Amino acid sequence: MADRLLVLSNGHGEDLIARRILEALEHRRPDLERAVLPLVGEGDGFAGLDGLERLGPVARLPSGGFSNQSLGALLRDLSAGLLARTVAQRRAVRRWARDGGAVLAVGDLLPLLLAWDSGRPYGFVGTPKSDYTWRSGPGRSPLADRVHGCKDSEWDPWEWALMGHRRCRLCACRDGLTARGLRRHGVNALAPGNPMMDGFPGGPAPAWLAGQQPLLLLPGSRDPEARGNLQRLLGALAHSRPHPVGGRRLLLLPTGRQPSGDDLAALLREAGFSPQAIPADSGAASAWQGPAGDLLLHGPGRFSRWAPWATAALACAGTATEQCVGLGVPALSLPGPGPQFQAGFARRQSRLLGGAVAVCSDGADLAARLERLLADPELRRRLGTRGRRRMGPAGGSERLAELIAGRLLAAPA
Repeated sequence: MADRLLVLSNGHGEDLIARRILEALEHRRPDLERAVLPLVGEGDGFAGLDGLERLGPVARLPSGGFSNQSLGALLRDLSAGLLARTVAQRRAVRRWARDGGAVLAVGDLLPLLLAWDSGRPYGFVGTPKSDYTWRSGPGRSPLADRVHGCKDSEWDPWEWALMGHRRCRLCACRDGLTARGLRRHGVNALAPGNPMMDGFPGGPAPAWLAGQQPLLLLPGSRDPEARGNLQRLLGALAHSRPHPVGGRRLLLLPTGRQPSGDDLAALLREAGFSPQAIPADSGAASAWQGPAGDLLLHGPGRFSRWAPWATAALACAGTATEQCVGLGVPALSLPGPGPQFQAGFARRQSRLLGGAVAVCSDGADLAARLERLLADPELRRRLGTRGRRRMGPAGGSERLAELIAGRLLAAPA
């Protein structure tokens, strides 16, 4: 039985999934030596997780890990040392593997390839790809759909080979449709659930929200892109009419480490917002009144608490948007210059989620769609049901921890 586990993850969402799995695994194997190597960014998603060894090197890339969005993003990452860092990460994995143990890859090809290259038994949690993106959904891409249709999978043949390797003891993907496609190519793929939907508190919304239609603002987590996205979302809201209940809208803005409180305050003041008293029981760090009377609540780390309260989300984010939709909260997205949340990324996300997040062409389009969405509870219900179906139920972390303990850690090398 393996007593060491190295987790490789390549993105903010992948770090979140890996963290959920490690937390669930700790209860089953408290003796397990755990190590992580975030392949993209600095691994902020693992902050505060005790007893965890971190391997390196780690660094932020100009693209934020989205070098596949454009040739320019790839060239900027290469000039910032992408290849040298990847080589150094491979060496770190191989050094760790000399003392035995198992490797869990969370993400797509790069962590999967490094796990195979380690020479150790490995498992794979394939997070970004789903056959839903080419089998159904709005904004179809005929050429890409034909390519995936010929393969009968969004995953590629070299990825099938790594997933089906004799040392790959576990292959989990995000939904049953994708798992069935992989099984047709000889990969013993499972769909045990989506860890992205774990960690949200239950219970009713607080009484002070009665009669409100809270709007969740998701500008992303990487500066300076997040600040630019927030400016565009606030500008779009200026095109729409305030919600008539109480004469003002309630805007909820949960953030991560970026943007900083000072940067955010400067941005809000520039947009015409002024500080207000913080409502009791809101969990907000600051409150602001907008030029149209809107009340904006800002709270670092409040996403998991606030997201279930929202009536709709205005989004320029990846993982957080998917989580909102999985909670039954329909979303409107507004692509920008990137590097992450560009039009191609937004369209693919919309297809993946069956249109439960709608891509808007500009601020005026977002404002018009928002008014229709808030005025039509049946539309919100249909979109919410579709989003829950595409993302799946909570509980995936526990099921994955059980499979990892039984198949990967218990298997002979």
